[in-house]
Amino acid sequence: MEILQNGFTKFASTITKPSEVPLSNGTTHLNLLFSEPETLTEDLGNMDPSRVFVNKVKRLIVKVGTAVVTRSDGRLALGRLGALCEQLKELNTQGYEVILVTSGAVGLGKQRLRYRRLANSSFADLQKPQGDLDGKASAAVGQSSLMALYDTMFSQLDVTSSQLLVNDGFFKDAGFRKQLSDTVNALLDLRVIPIFNENDAVSTRKAPYEDSSGIFWDNDSLAGLLALELKADLLVLLSDVEGLYSGPPSDPNSKLIHTYIKEKHQQEITFGDKSRLGRGGMTAKVNAAVCAAYAGIPVIITSGYATDNIIRVLQGEKIGTVFHKDSHLWKNIKELSAREMAVAARDCSRRLQALKSEERRKILLAVADALEKNISMIRQENEADVADAEVAGYEKSLISRLTLKPEKISSLAKSVRMLADMEEPIGQILKRTELADKLILEKISCPLGVLLVIFESRPDALVQIAALAIRSGNGLLLKGGKEARRSNAVLHKVITSVMPDTVGDKLIGLVTSRDEIPDLLKLDDVIDLVVPRGSNKLVSQIKDSTKIPVLGHSDGICHVYVDKSANIDMAKQIVRDAKTDYPAACNAMETLLIHKDLSSNGGLNELILELQREGVQIYGGPRASAMLNIAETGSFHHEYSSLACTVEIVEDVFAAIDHINKHGSAHTECIVTEDSEVAETFLRQVDSAAVFHNASTRFCDGARFGLGAEVGISTSRIHARGPVGVEGLLANKWILRGNGQVVDGDRVNYTHKELPLKA
Repeated sequence: MEILQNGFTKFASTITKPSEVPLSNGTTHLNLLFSEPETLTEDLGNMDPSRVFVNKVKRLIVKVGTAVVTRSDGRLALGRLGALCEQLKELNTQGYEVILVTSGAVGLGKQRLRYRRLANSSFADLQKPQGDLDGKASAAVGQSSLMALYDTMFSQLDVTSSQLLVNDGFFKDAGFRKQLSDTVNALLDLRVIPIFNENDAVSTRKAPYEDSSGIFWDNDSLAGLLALELKADLLVLLSDVEGLYSGPPSDPNSKLIHTYIKEKHQQEITFGDKSRLGRGGMTAKVNAAVCAAYAGIPVIITSGYATDNIIRVLQGEKIGTVFHKDSHLWKNIKELSAREMAVAARDCSRRLQALKSEERRKILLAVADALEKNISMIRQENEADVADAEVAGYEKSLISRLTLKPEKISSLAKSVRMLADMEEPIGQILKRTELADKLILEKISCPLGVLLVIFESRPDALVQIAALAIRSGNGLLLKGGKEARRSNAVLHKVITSVMPDTVGDKLIGLVTSRDEIPDLLKLDDVIDLVVPRGSNKLVSQIKDSTKIPVLGHSDGICHVYVDKSANIDMAKQIVRDAKTDYPAACNAMETLLIHKDLSSNGGLNELILELQREGVQIYGGPRASAMLNIAETGSFHHEYSSLACTVEIVEDVFAAIDHINKHGSAHTECIVTEDSEVAETFLRQVDSAAVFHNASTRFCDGARFGLGAEVGISTSRIHARGPVGVEGLLANKWILRGNGQVVDGDRVNYTHKELPLKA
């Protein structure tokens, strides 16, 4: 890649020596008039590079290009513009100072002028060759239309915007620069969003790049220039691709570069075509980004097609490409590819398996100790995640799952110690058979290899899964929910910090970007099992995207059926616990099925009152809603994850079984009855991973089952079903010990005699 050595970019490398770089007219280039911002001095440790500066952002400039503003046919992309305005409104409300640099006026003007020319043309005129429309006239027509659209959209969002048209020649005037800064500061103080565009209608530049004497030559370089002039904390350049790639984005071998290092990437990158409609393209964006970044303004190039990328950038997510003057100093700058992460985890897992049982046990004990020693740090990061989730308006059930209280962390440490004290799972002899004289076959337990676990906003799941991987000798790649980004990062750091050098800290990898998931799902030669913990939709998407075996953990539509012979006091106790002990848990009751006879003997009313006393919102099926005069549920297959549930009346145990098998998620079901024959019918015929008699559904948990922890609750019909502990993460292999035997056409005297497991 060749960074253009002219105009705005030309002076980036010499920004600290303004006296040495005069313009041709004797004035000093604008870039050189700024003092360099202070260098970040934080120790980055293992943190994501973007984390360092996004938390300090107050003023940001967002540049949106023509390819984002318009569709492929030249018309405005109203959906993308609406999403952009909504994001800027949200940031404005949160107190950010937002400045927008927009392209699109020329493209919009051409589209309108084509229509006008068509409307004013005779049939004979249309038979003649149509020349290209004048760019200056197009800019003049399009600019008013573009600003009118922004004004309308922002007005609908109760935000005021303003227009500022500039030309590069203006910036040579010190008085103009000061007035520009004063005006923008006044607008931002009033919470007005300034919208900049180059005044192409009166620009004297002939063509991009041909006339290199200007201070900027397109809106990308204008955005970079404004970032310096207006002392922005961050510049976001929105493109029609996810960021800067190692080659053309259309090339399947191209990889997204998360962090740009000039010394590394300048000669390695091959650019594709320029912008479809505008003057810039990725070359122009990189030129502007390099110049601004090396002058002290962090820059991120990311997609403007996504509806929330600006918000995600400011939440510290690893999206797009980061440009930063100190990127070459960052400790974690080497970005492992998906394959490298998986291969590293496999290599470490083999070293882990080679350790003695007591050595693996000590690693788990060290993890438990580290969790307790770092409670304060873990809580600090978790509280930041919770605060962000509350500001973002997430549901209480999600925030409940997200929260790590001190007692929860202590409980996690206790479960890790329980795993450490379990019987050694690796190398256990499961079966011994004498095939022939002095030819002994053994079936022994062994790790699966490398696991990929994609889980929701429960940081405690990270600890449980990591501990299970260590105990079972597996390598592990983890992808948690973005809501728990800080919590997951600190827990991962705490756990990997105690890994001995004989194993390596790459045993457990933390995947920080959604972009890496598709690449990981292709690695069926390296990753041995995928465990998606989330909705049915997520599990289905994963299954459709990979050849790797998938252990599904989907919705928790758990039922309690109260039979006519139930002890009502016991039933009330079980129903109350199943719904209210932890409503956000996947094993909480979501549907209560009640035998029809209980509606006539008072049992139904007692159960409903018990739930209502606990503040549970009750919805009814068709029969229950009519009988109880309550709102009818929209679907029986609904996971409330809160203090709400569905109630329905059924004819008998067989109707209850049919209902569960039809509407449930094959998770956990319970029958409350004193009739043992009815109970056995229910236990045998309900097709779920866990089925209970006279016990709360909340018992369906790896720790409560004595498994120490769980990687999830499998609702798949494979080798592991229900709470998946260490056993579910093991495979087996066959060991044959002989004394020179050969098959020789099967002239072998087979005995096939079962032997004791211990010789």
